[in-house]
Amino acid sequence: MSDQRSGGPKNPLADTSFENIEELPAILADVATKSQEMIREFNERHAVDPEWQETARSEFNMSEVVGLPEIFADLTRQLMNEPEHLIQAQQKYWENSLKLMGYMNARMAGQKPEPILTPKPGDKRFSDDDWTNEPYFDFLKQQYLLFTDWMQDVVGSAGGLDPHERRKAEFFTQRITDAMAPTNFLLTNPKALHETIETKGQNLLRGLEMAMEDMEKSHGRMSVRQTQEDAFTLGVEIANTPGKVVYRNDLMELIQYTPSTKKVRKTPLLIVPPWINKFYILDLGEEKSFIRWAVEQGHTVFAISWVNPDESLKHKAFEDYIKEGPLAALDAIEQATGETEVNAIGYCIGGTTLATTLAYLVQTKQKKRIKSATFFTTLLDFSDVGELSIFTDGGMVERLEEHMKDNGILYGHEMASTFSQLRANDLIWNFAINSYLLGKEPQPFDILYWNSDSTNMPAAMHAYYLRNMYLENRLRLKGGIKILGVPIDLSKIKTPSYFLATKDDHIAPWKTVYESATLLSGPTKYVLAGSGHVAGVINPPGRNKYAYRIRTKGGKERPNSPEEWLELSEEHNGSWMNDWSKWINRHAGKKDQAARTPGQKGLKAICDAPGTYVLKRGG
Repeated sequence: MSDQRSGGPKNPLADTSFENIEELPAILADVATKSQEMIREFNERHAVDPEWQETARSEFNMSEVVGLPEIFADLTRQLMNEPEHLIQAQQKYWENSLKLMGYMNARMAGQKPEPILTPKPGDKRFSDDDWTNEPYFDFLKQQYLLFTDWMQDVVGSAGGLDPHERRKAEFFTQRITDAMAPTNFLLTNPKALHETIETKGQNLLRGLEMAMEDMEKSHGRMSVRQTQEDAFTLGVEIANTPGKVVYRNDLMELIQYTPSTKKVRKTPLLIVPPWINKFYILDLGEEKSFIRWAVEQGHTVFAISWVNPDESLKHKAFEDYIKEGPLAALDAIEQATGETEVNAIGYCIGGTTLATTLAYLVQTKQKKRIKSATFFTTLLDFSDVGELSIFTDGGMVERLEEHMKDNGILYGHEMASTFSQLRANDLIWNFAINSYLLGKEPQPFDILYWNSDSTNMPAAMHAYYLRNMYLENRLRLKGGIKILGVPIDLSKIKTPSYFLATKDDHIAPWKTVYESATLLSGPTKYVLAGSGHVAGVINPPGRNKYAYRIRTKGGKERPNSPEEWLELSEEHNGSWMNDWSKWINRHAGKKDQAARTPGQKGLKAICDAPGTYVLKRGG
């Protein structure tokens, strides 16, 4: 069954234990014939489609925007200037290759040697038993891991690169090797081969159909499906907490939720979600909805639902999002409830917006509009933004600004592709394999439905945000930015604040969230939850997932570093919401007010929640 003289399998697929492997050539020939006809019809159908052609011409070129050619040109020059590093990496590669050949010879001889390389913890790509049990696939796996290590060694050994350029080179090298993984190709993916033989190639034909459907849905772009979109309807399965839209302007609809308790707390609760996403991440359904849970605790909950802007709103700036967002919401809530103060929550960029609003209110002598502020995974200090720094340097921002000039909009799918790159194996290749190689529909998953519901951004606002926050980190400076002519100074904010970070956050690193919390002058509570940017926040008490850390030991009132805070903290089981509930109730007043029904006071109901702005998909 093996050719031990060559150090590897002579006829690798034949040497596997696959049943009916001899049928594979005929199956693939039949698939090729049928695929050609499907592709021909597909191309003819779209050859004269003007919208399809326009999409092709204007398509977002990630490699150009991030300056990928320049990155690898610089890397090559540095390697040529110091060839000894390349030689050392090459020598290590050949030494390990020889070890791998020896390992394979031992396996083919019936021995059970220790593998030369194993996948890193958390790498789920090679979890199928065939990657370990079948010598052919075991060899492919280890050869790929060996090649990946060599690529990283080459990049890591290049002298002369500044730290940021090295980080970019390492990041995109990893993305390239991710794309080259044997799991991504039919003949080197055992699960896909099993499926092909078992279904006589129907998985591949169905996969091609789904690829075409995905391209048609996105007008020529390859946008891999992540969930069953027809499994969810806004207002039915998700975004279904009862309420009414009670206010609307160009940029947002304000939703007031229907109370579920006879008595409510005095101070209303305003939620400011990120304008880069739809608000219903906080209202995913009865079991996961933070909004529904907050209503059940006796809060009168209001939430901003941002518009999905088109070219008609391209002139809207960052300060417009302040003026027509939180500031307009405060006035509307006063009309709806008679209350001049609110407790406010900001999520991610919504938290940055909230903090900027707080500083504006302080500077304009309106300090009593917001009693307390809660920040979910929010950055105010942008000194370390983790892997997002790859996409936010000066050259990237300039090229992105140039790209946005044509339509005055950064389309949602363009931003979504950036975030997908941060977790390419999970958010791109995993779903591509499942759909296009295995021919299977993805499972219904509410968070991924929300994730695929992308939102556009006006160029003026987005460019301002990238430059002043990510690139120049001006928000943390006293008077570093101005809003409506007013200089912003975060250090003047004395509002009691609650900062929630998540330990595996790749968008708002927990240490940077801690540094952000230190910029405010008021009493601040910092909490570190488990999981990541979304799952760590969407963790209602009833699900009892993950855990959270709060400070329980003595020491300085405000530790100098996140590491020092961590030493003074203790882990608690369950949801962070249990802790937040105790904190917010001290600012919300007793639950002794008559429940407030939307549309029955100063503002009339416009329509049912979740409103109309949230329904616009695409971008």
